[in-house]
Amino acid sequence: MNTTDKKISEVLAKFGEPMAGNVWRVQGTAVIYHKTLERIAAQAKVVFDEPKIIRAERDEAVIQVTGRMGERVEWSIGEALIGVNYRVSGKQAAYVYAMAEKRAKDRVILKLIELHGYVYSEEEADEFKQARPGFAEQHVEVEKAEPQKGMAEAALSDGKVEDDLKAKIRKAKTINAVTDLMLHADTQKRLAELPEGIRDEIRDFAKARLVELGWPTKKAAA
Repeated sequence: MNTTDKKISEVLAKFGEPMAGNVWRVQGTAVIYHKTLERIAAQAKVVFDEPKIIRAERDEAVIQVTGRMGERVEWSIGEALIGVNYRVSGKQAAYVYAMAEKRAKDRVILKLIELHGYVYSEEEADEFKQARPGFAEQHVEVEKAEPQKGMAEAALSDGKVEDDLKAKIRKAKTINAVTDLMLHADTQKRLAELPEGIRDEIRDFAKARLVELGWPTKKAAA
């Protein structure tokens, strides 16, 4: 174990945190999880002053944070600028203030526990996060979860369409009214967009309503 790793290991051990599982390397740079630093801050009873907003723009935030651990006081700056040191992809929302605050707090914690310059927070750079253990697997899981979420939302939407159509069928007072409703272009379009099972259920519901209204009529039966 080199001198840097020994220093990191000894400091983390004081707070009951092992180096293994909490720290990894990105091109020789030691990187630590944000959550690990939060746990350490809580155990060390680090108290943060109200942050100072230095720059506040839609795509950029610069925040100064001061932290206290016993008699020790440290401060640092957190910056987040979309497209420069904070990249957002796809439909991911951008939270420049939250990111700036995270970075500032993590730097302060590292200063207070005397690890600043030895290890960096994963929030410092996207490269750190992307290189962390399990990132690839987590990324795949997120991609898999998104379609599932989409399916859930679609199911909820389908349920609303089903309820709406059934309500209209229920309100229909005559056989012709039910027939006209089911043959209407808008109804046909909505039915076509539904899963087959729900579509058949609605059709059976309409048929049951027709029977309630006296269908088939004597004329039709003849």
